[in-house]
Amino acid sequence: MKLITAIIKPFKVEEVRSSLDEIGVSGMTMTEVKGFGRQKGHTELYRGAEYTIDFLPKIKIEIAVKDDLVDQVKNAIIKSAGSGKIGDGKIFVSPIDEVIRIRTGETNEDAL
Repeated sequence: MKLITAIIKPFKVEEVRSSLDEIGVSGMTMTEVKGFGRQKGHTELYRGAEYTIDFLPKIKIEIAVKDDLVDQVKNAIIKSAGSGKIGDGKIFVSPIDEVIRIRTGETNEDAL
């Protein structure tokens, strides 16, 4: 099992969710986060004053999947969240040692 963590632009959330639905991903966790990478933020003009915005709004999506779905999920996220421009985001894939569904006590792949 793997945990796929994707950091994407906020306006791409619905596209990503739809593409994951199409391949049968049944659940995910979404968190509003702020951060920066190569973009290094940007400047904005507000009431005549210039402000530097260091941390940009992003969405962090976490999805636990069976090993055989990892490539499909990565490709779906890349296709639906990518624009080819800086700031599209990142995908991290991490191993999961154990999963337990609290309600039933099911473990590992049965709990997904």
